[in-house]
Amino acid sequence: MKNIPLLRPNAILIIFISALIVMISSYQAFTQEYKIKTIVIDAGHGGKDGTTRGEYSTEKDVALKTALNLGAAIEASLKDVKVIYTRTEDVFIPLYERITIANNAKADLFISIHCNDLEPRRSTVITGYKKVKGKRVAIKKTVYRKNTSTRGTETFVSGIGRVNEQDEAIKRENASIFLEENYKENYEGFDPNNPENFIILSLMKNTFRTQSLKLAKLVQDEYVSAGRVNRGVQEKSLAVLARAGMPAILTEIGFMSNPEEENYMNSADGQKEITDCLLKAIEIYKKSIEG
Repeated sequence: MKNIPLLRPNAILIIFISALIVMISSYQAFTQEYKIKTIVIDAGHGGKDGTTRGEYSTEKDVALKTALNLGAAIEASLKDVKVIYTRTEDVFIPLYERITIANNAKADLFISIHCNDLEPRRSTVITGYKKVKGKRVAIKKTVYRKNTSTRGTETFVSGIGRVNEQDEAIKRENASIFLEENYKENYEGFDPNNPENFIILSLMKNTFRTQSLKLAKLVQDEYVSAGRVNRGVQEKSLAVLARAGMPAILTEIGFMSNPEEENYMNSADGQKEITDCLLKAIEIYKKSIEG
């Protein structure tokens, strides 16, 4: 029996690196013609899912107003971009249906708009005194109060723990998100369901996460430029973002529990400033992606 010499570790490494370079080069070719054509805007909550409120307004209404204003601004400023809304009225849309709308539309961006709030804190107050066996005893009452001083904006992307939930969305709806329309002819043999293309799938997931973080930071930068308090970019395990087959963010535009911010978010000037911040971030992001 003829002995077949084993490849040395260095040779194996060279072969692996060569294969990886070929895969990455193919992936880079996919991205060359990428354009942002469709943006899905999601107004958070709605219908029966709308208990968060300030002194006189609800999160679901403020989010819807902002979403519609942002969509109108995008359509006026970016003529080549199609805007799709997850809702345009006060209706309840389940979380996963929201991202399904974006996946089915093969959207290039998903932006979910919300308002922040703080849970009431429990505290004990003394409402009076009484005498018990000749002693003065305080009468106590438990009350719940919200912190009305916290303010600012923050933007979220899907946490790393849920990144694998993007697999099926990428395969099913968005395998061609970075491909030319005639990718089958130009890149014959590419099959997102083929295990050999696992590297491409991983690159797509990492790209979505990286681009989501990039857009989130741009949004926060614009808020800061407008004088808002910056609470930063955060990664969280959010159901509405978990299965996104595209870059996706959720932005909290202010606190309903803060009376000043509630007034700001409901005012015409506040709405314009918030919309301008989001639009400017999208414009910068679009230009950087398209080159």
